[in-house]
Amino acid sequence: MIYLENVSKKYGEIIALDDVSLKIQEGELVVLQGKSGSGKSSILSLIAALSKPTEGRVVVDGENIAMLPDHFASIYRREHIGFIFQRYNLIPTISVAHNIMMPLIPINLDTDTLAQKMDRVMQLFNIKHKANVVVKKLSGGEQQRVAIARANVNDPKIILADEPTANLDAKLSLEFIEVLKGLKAQGKTIVVATHDPLFFNLEAVDKVICIADGKVVKCS
Repeated sequence: MIYLENVSKKYGEIIALDDVSLKIQEGELVVLQGKSGSGKSSILSLIAALSKPTEGRVVVDGENIAMLPDHFASIYRREHIGFIFQRYNLIPTISVAHNIMMPLIPINLDTDTLAQKMDRVMQLFNIKHKANVVVKKLSGGEQQRVAIARANVNDPKIILADEPTANLDAKLSLEFIEVLKGLKAQGKTIVVATHDPLFFNLEAVDKVICIADGKVVKCS
């Protein structure tokens, strides 16, 4: 499903990734483990085609997405990727429904299809009762459910989550893990970048890939 082959990523003189190779099978829940600045987020960014490698290949479903022009990279993200950001990346001054709707705007769906997609994810992630509430009035756990709903509104094959529990307490973190288990049961391929120990011994996790100083290393 996802294959990084000898991937390096540099930002000027800074080496974010150094000759990284890894494989993620379809339907797996994979954890990228490492400290802040280790390169985990850079890997997610490459898989989402938000950035391109300096060297190497990033292959998703048999296609080298590193070679996609920006326009086609945008289409790829819209059709295949759901991204849950650490700080949610919601627009605080508009409603829950309008935030969730954002990925659907470029598609020009008819009103009925749009309503069906919105209703499905708001019910699935228990946020429908807040549909018309402005996001800045929500709790942290509620904002995360909005972010999860937005990431799933296009029913993507791949869910990427960058430090998803960094701003949550233990109870909400465990609730988020249950959400991930549900998404895995739907057949989603899920990649979580985290240093939260709650993820490291979960039965639902298929494998943990340890990252340090931009390299894949043996987990200690």
